[in-house]
Amino acid sequence: MFDWLFRGVGWLIAWIYSWSNDYSIAIGSMAIVVMLVITPLTLKSTRGMLEMQRLQPELRRLQIEHKGDRQGLNEAMMKLYQEHKVNPLASCLPLLAQMPVFIIMFRLLKGLTYRPSPGEGFAPKHLDTASDLYRSLVGQQEMRSIGLDLAVRPIDVMRDNFAQGLIYASLVVGLALLYLVQQRMVASRTVSPTMSASQQKLLQYLPVVFAVFQVVLPTGLVVYYAVQAVFRIGQQAYITKRFYGDDDSIGRQAQQASAKARELKDDDVKKTKKNENKGKNDDFSSKRVTPPKGKQQPQRRPTPPRGDGPPQRPKPPKR
Repeated sequence: MFDWLFRGVGWLIAWIYSWSNDYSIAIGSMAIVVMLVITPLTLKSTRGMLEMQRLQPELRRLQIEHKGDRQGLNEAMMKLYQEHKVNPLASCLPLLAQMPVFIIMFRLLKGLTYRPSPGEGFAPKHLDTASDLYRSLVGQQEMRSIGLDLAVRPIDVMRDNFAQGLIYASLVVGLALLYLVQQRMVASRTVSPTMSASQQKLLQYLPVVFAVFQVVLPTGLVVYYAVQAVFRIGQQAYITKRFYGDDDSIGRQAQQASAKARELKDDDVKKTKKNENKGKNDDFSSKRVTPPKGKQQPQRRPTPPRGDGPPQRPKPPKR
């Protein structure tokens, strides 16, 4: 159904290979092309995210005001978004765009080294049979570049030859380090009023975990993501300079608003706990029966037995 799309991307990577004659350059150039296409969406989503962060104090006040009223809170939030012309889904655009790109590149790279049966040579898919890339791969057993076979998975090489597999594993480790640098750049300027420090730390290391899973993917895809990671580091440096360069920039305003929202959240939590403790103490005092220590209970005078009148003296016995 989408074969035309794969063939279009295949034509582009074949054209890049025609003047580079190197598989890694062709794959890395494809990564740069994809990032150039996605960058406008990334910049737009970053601005939208910062505009959302600037509204965090107002959102926190609405949450406190409409506590227990979910419908009223949603209506108030939508009204606030409309007043400030903010789209809460704007930050999701790059993620939505990258998912189909990942699927396309995965299938394309797998198709370049497709084998009709185990042990046979490559029968590349999604390529014009007259292209240089097709002719360089058809019938071959390896896809050699930068001293590596881009068609194999790092984990398979480590199983067959552990010493040689360490070279492939080092590529995955390098990718993890690039992801770590990128995430630290993002975390250094982001203040979330709804996340604890442990949650932010977890999100910071999640991409590193994703990089580790690259050991089960073709090495060519690892090269693709490594080039993208280098591009993203430069992209994040540009975002920091553009949106956080001045004291009155939108990024600085968003940081101050996020800090204010965190203070409002902490104050609300303290107030809620104080009210809960006060309610518990009042309930405990109302149920207490024994007098507190150091105080004597006032003594009551004995009440006379009830009757029709005053008690009569007994009559003397008759003689």
